[in-house]
Amino acid sequence: MADGTADRTPPLSVDELHARVASGEIDTVVLAFPDMQGRLQGKRFAARFFLDEVLDHGTEGCNYLLAVDTEMNTVDGYDMSSWDRGYGDFAMHPDLTTLRRVPWNEGTAMLIADLAWNDGSPVVAAPRQILRRQLDRLAEHGFTAQVGTELEFIVFKDTYEQAWDAGYRGLTPANQYNIDYSVLGTGRIEPLLRRIRNEMAGAGLTVESAKGECNPGQHEIAFRYDEALVTCDQHAIYKTGAKEIAAQEGVSITFMAKYNEREGNSCHIHLSLADADGNNAMAGAGPGGMSEVMRHFLAGQLAALRDFSLLYAPNINSYKRFQPGSFAPTAVAWGYDNRTCALRVVGHGRSMRFENRLPGGDVNPHLAVAGLVAAGLHGIEQKLELPEPCPGNAYTADYEHVPTTLREAAELWETSPIAKAAFGDEVVAHYRNMARVELDAFDAAVTDWELRRSFERM
Repeated sequence: MADGTADRTPPLSVDELHARVASGEIDTVVLAFPDMQGRLQGKRFAARFFLDEVLDHGTEGCNYLLAVDTEMNTVDGYDMSSWDRGYGDFAMHPDLTTLRRVPWNEGTAMLIADLAWNDGSPVVAAPRQILRRQLDRLAEHGFTAQVGTELEFIVFKDTYEQAWDAGYRGLTPANQYNIDYSVLGTGRIEPLLRRIRNEMAGAGLTVESAKGECNPGQHEIAFRYDEALVTCDQHAIYKTGAKEIAAQEGVSITFMAKYNEREGNSCHIHLSLADADGNNAMAGAGPGGMSEVMRHFLAGQLAALRDFSLLYAPNINSYKRFQPGSFAPTAVAWGYDNRTCALRVVGHGRSMRFENRLPGGDVNPHLAVAGLVAAGLHGIEQKLELPEPCPGNAYTADYEHVPTTLREAAELWETSPIAKAAFGDEVVAHYRNMARVELDAFDAAVTDWELRRSFERM
């Protein structure tokens, strides 16, 4: 997998943007950043104003954007942003390497922003900055991370507005039965899948394939791996763009980890390391074709897996996926091409890599990949030894269990010496508070399950 390069469409250059704005081909520029939930937040600019004012100087955004809940409610507990601090701004600086066309929005280009405070210091709790810091640490060891994400979603024939009005109940999936690998099944909604594939390619993403999955209406579109930050940025762009395209087509899609009691939406993350010469540093002469670096790196994944679960499964719903026999992992174990394990080693030679199977479709890719890198560095720096692989069914074997609730994961994260050493107290506290906010909201809610069981019978 890791050859140090990725064959992708180059991003739009600044000179090309000037030319296309001058010709009237582009009239709008979106500047956005990934928030705590992995969503893109930002502004749409008139293209000429962007070139004249924003390109060189950036813009501002309210710092509450990294201190709200999923529904954008202001909440307490965040050091960086509060009513007491006045909810001021942070600066949004365009990353020119991310400039691209947005084919699904006419006349539009987009860039990803990095966040900084007014004194120029980085916003350390911003997901993109968290990932940058871990990649910088990795570079000090002479490596770059190559990453691929596999993001599943469910398509419904209902519009987003219809789904909202129905309370997200009784929706009609685009397929009525299991269409895993079915060409007929994907053909039923190929116009939508084709449009997403082609327009993502037009935005500079390298599309590999589309396939059906197990849950009715469930599909996956896969993209070629790339350098870690590029992949995570593209993941966020794809997720936003796919929803926008679906809305334009009069349907809806969900990436939530567990929509119903059937198979959830996963987001398996593949990672390999490239050395300074672009060679795969995970390939070697050791057992299974692995290098010593990979064995330490993988041992670090196991050591930190439970502590970092908050980064891989950030929501209450995320933990509903972890059921025996569901192809979502329950065991802190690794194996060769073994889908019952949390960590699956695949490939050989230049394609040698591992897959973390914990994340669901709701994952923030920047945070999850930061966790993978930090865990691997822990293994390298501590020279951790890799235990024997799981040869059979990890669901029934005697391994530590992945956390089963957000509450358990948040407590592990908060008290983790590995997390504090890798990310610092500010980041640990920030994302512990994010979990607290979600738990408090859920604990106060009355669910449909409670109503069905208690309204008449209690």
